[in-house]
Amino acid sequence: MNLQSLTDEILKRAADAGRFIVAIAGPPGAGKSTLSEALAASIADAGECVAVLPMDGFHMDNAVLNEKGLIARKGSPETFDVRAFVSTLAAVRANDGEVLVPVFDRSRELAIASARVIAPQTRIILVEGNYLLLDEAPWNGLAGAFDYSIFIDPGIDVLERRLLERWYDHGYGDEPAREKAFGNDIPNARRVIGSRRPVDLVIRDF
Repeated sequence: MNLQSLTDEILKRAADAGRFIVAIAGPPGAGKSTLSEALAASIADAGECVAVLPMDGFHMDNAVLNEKGLIARKGSPETFDVRAFVSTLAAVRANDGEVLVPVFDRSRELAIASARVIAPQTRIILVEGNYLLLDEAPWNGLAGAFDYSIFIDPGIDVLERRLLERWYDHGYGDEPAREKAFGNDIPNARRVIGSRRPVDLVIRDF
C-alpha cells in the first residue's frame, strides 16, 4: 500500500467520525516517524486537519530512570509513563477542548511538557510509537483506543542495520554502538514483533 492509497483508506474510514485516531506502531528503526510525518502531510493536502502524537514524549526522565535502575534500558516498555499516555489519549478521544502533549527532544534526551497542541478542530490524530500494540500489561490497556492500526515490520536484519547506523550517526564508536543496538534496541524490537495485538494493516517497510 503506497502513501496515497493509505491516505485514501484513512480518509474513507474517518468520513463520518468526529475524531479518528490512528495507531502507527512497530519496532525501533522501522520508520514510524517517517511514515507519520509523510502521512500527516498527505492528509493535510487532502484538506483535513491532522496532528501527530508521538509516544516518545512520555519517556520517564533520566533522573527517574536512574533511581529505578533502568537508565541502560531507556526506550524499553518499562521506561514510559504509560498512565499519563493513556490519560492523554482519553482526553484526545473526548475532544472537549485543546490537549497539550509532551514532545521528546532527542538532542537533549528529555521530554518537553506541553510542547504541542492538539486543537479541537483537529479531526485525525496519528499516534506513533513502539508499544501501542504491545500485548503486555499495562500497554494492553490501549486495546480499543484506536480506530485504525498500522504496524511496520521490515524484518530483524533490516532493523539491526538501521539501528547500528543510528548510533554511528550519533557519534558512537563500533563497540558502544553495538552495545546500544544489541543490548537494548534489538531486544525491544523482538519483543514488539513477537507480542502484538491484532492489527488492521501490516507494512513491511516504509
